[in-house]
Amino acid sequence: MLTPENFRFARQAGATHIVAHLVDYFSGGVIHGTDETRHRGVTRARPLWSEPELRALKAAVNAEGLTLEAIENFDPSHWHDVLLDGPRRSEQMEGLKEIIRRMGRVGIPIMGYNFSIAGVWGHVEAPHARGGAVAVGFSATNGPRQTPIPRGQVWNMCYDPDAPAGDIGEVTSAQLWDRFERFLRELVPVAEEAGVRLAAHPDDPPMPTLRDTARLVYQPHLYERLLGVVPSPANALEFCLGSLQEMTDGDVYEAIRRYGPRDAIAYVHCRNVRGKVPEYREVFIDEGDLDVVRALRTLHEVGFQGVVIPDHTPRMECDAPWHAGMAHALGYLSAALRSIDALA
Repeated sequence: MLTPENFRFARQAGATHIVAHLVDYFSGGVIHGTDETRHRGVTRARPLWSEPELRALKAAVNAEGLTLEAIENFDPSHWHDVLLDGPRRSEQMEGLKEIIRRMGRVGIPIMGYNFSIAGVWGHVEAPHARGGAVAVGFSATNGPRQTPIPRGQVWNMCYDPDAPAGDIGEVTSAQLWDRFERFLRELVPVAEEAGVRLAAHPDDPPMPTLRDTARLVYQPHLYERLLGVVPSPANALEFCLGSLQEMTDGDVYEAIRRYGPRDAIAYVHCRNVRGKVPEYREVFIDEGDLDVVRALRTLHEVGFQGVVIPDHTPRMECDAPWHAGMAHALGYLSAALRSIDALA
């Protein structure tokens, strides 16, 4: 979707900045279903994102009057053994360091990531939103049955179709945090030198475990532990208001007041939901449990100066369902931000 036409659409809908995904999540096609076979697809082994590739993306974004603010999510083929503590971990860490250095040289200021093995899993599409608009939801009762993660797979993507049969087994919280802390201690100094901020996304769905693997940030206070591993402006947060709202202890406004004044928030995902884990569904930005205007006002009050993106959105009934949903969300956010600025 990284095309001049889509950049132009974003600009026309009021966007000023782009957060780009270079991972092709659906490159192997999607296997639909609600049983243990459900996953997103196959990630093809590919070279690290090159400096010319990143420069070309930035130039294409700039050509449409937009700013490239961040790249979001490492490709599973680039860091599966960092997540799994596998034999190629050291090699893959060197690759991640090189990606960050290239981003710094090109002038892309933020790398968003989600240190998770199970990834975003278990969502089922249904007419959850106003007027029967289709959106995703999570249900421990009616959703997919949790099964162990097969070998050769992370983040719902198969990086090794020829992996031996069996599953990766249990991953405990202690193991996951150990892997994460090693990752941060190695990568943050490189990010500092490159002038790039690493921005960590919270878990979605925000559950303590998923598919026999621990989750890293499934309550707002766990962001505190994450920031404490390597205190640095380069160790920051990809602040997802929807995921925070879904958490059992998810007070979004308190979380903004806790982390915003410390300049810990790199950028913000803004979507709305109804319910909390283990039962929630995504809805239009103006109809969920989150008071989006209050959240934006709180961000303003704590001095947040970064980018807010619409994140997910229900699909609207027309010839361009995703584009219409995003235009609605962008228009709502733009109007809310302008009104908050006007009243400040």
